[in-house]
Amino acid sequence: MRHFLSITEIDSLINLVSDARALKKSPFASKDLGRNKTLGLLFFNNSLRTRLSTQKAALNLGMDVMVMSFGKEGWALEYQDGTIMDQGTSEHIREAAQVVSQYCDVIAIRAFAGLKDKEKDEAELVLNGFATYASVPILNMESSLGHPLQALADAITLAEHSKNTKPKVVLSWAPHPKALPHAVANSFVEMMRQQQAEFIITHPKGYELNPAITEGVQIEYDQNKALKDADFVYVKNWSSYLEYGQVLQQDPDWMITQEKLGKAKFMHCLPVRRNVVVEDAVLDGHQSLVVEQANNRTYSAQIVLKKILEEIKE
Repeated sequence: MRHFLSITEIDSLINLVSDARALKKSPFASKDLGRNKTLGLLFFNNSLRTRLSTQKAALNLGMDVMVMSFGKEGWALEYQDGTIMDQGTSEHIREAAQVVSQYCDVIAIRAFAGLKDKEKDEAELVLNGFATYASVPILNMESSLGHPLQALADAITLAEHSKNTKPKVVLSWAPHPKALPHAVANSFVEMMRQQQAEFIITHPKGYELNPAITEGVQIEYDQNKALKDADFVYVKNWSSYLEYGQVLQQDPDWMITQEKLGKAKFMHCLPVRRNVVVEDAVLDGHQSLVVEQANNRTYSAQIVLKKILEEIKE
């Protein structure tokens, strides 16, 4: 594994999940693998689980970790070639990526969508810029289009709790006061395409995700119908893709309640707004897997870093 930019780059999701679950049982077994290796965590946006879990994953492998927040500490980067840099940017991605590569053996990037310019967001300027100009492997800690480490953690969680060989898994939109990006939902859909499951997406009309990602996936606009007999309900808000970045409605009836959940397990990537996205009774109930999902973020990051380190060693 050279880079880990998308969940679609995994050769075998089943095998990687199996490896991650084995690693979870012995998290320090490969501590010598990362000795004298440095992971650089570059944050262009805020983080809690992603920062701490990825840092812990690196430490479990014996790596050193350096962390930098570009929003507060770094120079404003330029991504376009041929630009006359006489405005707000101070350093070009060409130099920045090469320089950081000298300090780190692996670079992890977190850079959200701006939700203003679809073409710019889909170009993945930060992630692809580092992947192009860095001389070391790049790890995606959430980009404009995807959150593969979260999707891998979700796959681990599903594997740990699935009782059926083909469970029914529902991805449900929920209301939120802010416009949120599509990255988590995109990667979850891409991950579910690699699963043996009955998979349904439910959302109000107008909240369709990128049709290139959801092509062939069942979409149901009636939430109650979609949730019927579900084994897992994954809840996430996202803004409109067609009317890019817009909040079209905040229908409170789409909030997940215990009545809607039925006997299904509840999943969410966190952070979550209580009694807006989901009611307290669900989050605090025994069917909630959100804390376990967050724990599995360590092992999704660790198995990916392990594969990258093994390739570096070769």
